[in-house]
Amino acid sequence: MLTIRLRRQGAKKSPFYRLVVIDSRSAPDGRALEVVGHYDPTVQPEALTVKIDRIEHWVALGAQMSDTVRTLIARNPAAAAGGEEAAESAAAPAAS
Repeated sequence: MLTIRLRRQGAKKSPFYRLVVIDSRSAPDGRALEVVGHYDPTVQPEALTVKIDRIEHWVALGAQMSDTVRTLIARNPAAAAGGEEAAESAAAPAAS
């Protein structure tokens, strides 16, 4: 089964996380199928960037989000919608 979960990166006492799509039986630092976002809890406010279209793609294929990833996305809806808003604002001037 595929899972969308956090993978810890960064130095000691300076965590940085990647949101990865990976087989649930793989090691925490195993090879990921795709990196779908980043999470940095050390900055204020905490930074979350997500490729929501890729997450929806993987969920449609049967991937399950971990509880932590589900909570992060629910807690930061602007990060999930940020890519869509940027695409809309870039398309709007070209259409005018």
